[in-house]
Amino acid sequence: MTPRKVLIVGGGTAGWMTAAHLNAVLNREGRDVVRISLIESPDEPVSSVGETTLPSINQFLAILGMNQREFMQRVDGTLKQSTKFVNWLHNEGDHFHHPFSMERTGTVDRSAERWLRSNRSVPFAETVSPQPALCEMDLAPLMQSRWDFGSPLRYAFHVDEAKCADYLREHSTARGVTRYADQVAGVERDEKGDIATVQIEGGQRLEADLYVDCSGAMALLSEQAMGIGWVDCSEWLLCDRALTLTVPYEQYYPGFVHPFTTATALSGGWAWDIPLLGSRSLGYVHSSAFVSEEAAEQELRAFEGAHAESLSSRLVHYKTGHRENAWVGNCVSIGAASSFIESLEATSLYMIDLAVEMLVDHFPYSDNMAPLAYRYNRIMINRYYETLDFVNLHYCLTRRNDSEFWREVQRPERINDRLRAKLDYWRLKRPTPRDFEDQFFPGQPDTPLRSGVASGDYRSPIDTAGLWDHENYEAVLYGMQFLDEECDERFGPERHDSSVARHVLERLSIAPQKLPPHDVWLKQFCGMSDYLVGARSSKQ
Repeated sequence: MTPRKVLIVGGGTAGWMTAAHLNAVLNREGRDVVRISLIESPDEPVSSVGETTLPSINQFLAILGMNQREFMQRVDGTLKQSTKFVNWLHNEGDHFHHPFSMERTGTVDRSAERWLRSNRSVPFAETVSPQPALCEMDLAPLMQSRWDFGSPLRYAFHVDEAKCADYLREHSTARGVTRYADQVAGVERDEKGDIATVQIEGGQRLEADLYVDCSGAMALLSEQAMGIGWVDCSEWLLCDRALTLTVPYEQYYPGFVHPFTTATALSGGWAWDIPLLGSRSLGYVHSSAFVSEEAAEQELRAFEGAHAESLSSRLVHYKTGHRENAWVGNCVSIGAASSFIESLEATSLYMIDLAVEMLVDHFPYSDNMAPLAYRYNRIMINRYYETLDFVNLHYCLTRRNDSEFWREVQRPERINDRLRAKLDYWRLKRPTPRDFEDQFFPGQPDTPLRSGVASGDYRSPIDTAGLWDHENYEAVLYGMQFLDEECDERFGPERHDSSVARHVLERLSIAPQKLPPHDVWLKQFCGMSDYLVGARSSKQ
């Protein structure tokens, strides 16, 4: 069989994750199924910013045959086992965790029901998972020796995005991916409207069977060449800017490395705090309609402390939404060229890897791509709206009224229809797995996407719990006190104390003897420097 040609336009994490994954699966065991090339601008400015992942990243590393220790060393990586949300319900220091491991026992799980009948004296996630407490103790989710601590704890990584792209580039080119360090000069289309060639400034005309647009918001192929429209979803997620800072440990080391991401609600959005091997990455995701650039910078620096005053910052503009179709003709868009949702729940790299996994499953070995594109687009759009619903959930349940931004996100028109139907239903019954078998709730409008549906497909997107299941929803719903008034009415205001599951208590009682502090684990396994402990922040 003649090898198929794939040309990827754009590097970064999207381009090199795509190249590495396609090459590892399609050309495994030395087969010559696909010839992969990638065009990457040598002049593209690269800035180091922290990025978070989901546990599925471990499967990605396994597919590529990467060593975890080497990966972490090369990408400045640390371990992650939860996201901690601070001040999302009120602006009073409240917090809750969304951990990766939720440990239920028994043939019938009644943990949520028991918690709803209690006085909520213990946050819900802490009653069914040891990870919130392990995070607060700054313990790693891995041991220093062979694991003998019950069921493994699920974990992911914090990574430096630029270093991750560099490492994937090195990995891919060493295994046969061709790299063109050049700029795209033009794109030619054939009589069918497909892409025929991509010209680069060096003069070459590059041909392929399949073209993958990983050029980010520029969308050089999908938008500029193919004219594929963009569906705006910013009415449900108002943030459109991210201001970033990097805090080197040489300048300020707080004395610990959290094994979790912190997402703290500020006046016009939220700030991430992502710990890396040699620094912390901070970012203020905010809405330009409510916070000026100057005010956002002042707020982020004040949030971090006096040591942040001298640090340089970078402002990123983005738009929430998706292409009408990610795959049209012989062009597939992946990454920000295809869709964007703020990475509140670590979905940016996940959506890239999912897109490539889907492309592997639907790889076109002939020129008859339309049926494959039809299914690819349907599944990707379902997953996009599943993610949109879940991120939207964090905003609409807030009870903050201390700023115009937080008052605005609570308005009914800022809750999308699918999420509103879920919440109405879950006021009658708690979330359970069966809710996602045929996910269409009473009151949910049966309307197609506003534009760009595949020919003959007039179905609205549905949530199949491919990423966020009922346990994930419970962590956020109950972390933000969903149903507190309803429970007072049903069970009375005087209720028994919340109880932590016995197996969780047993794990926590011996955890300090089994699990090392996260920074100790990083020093042993990743060679993290032994930074001098600086003055601790008043926000610990």
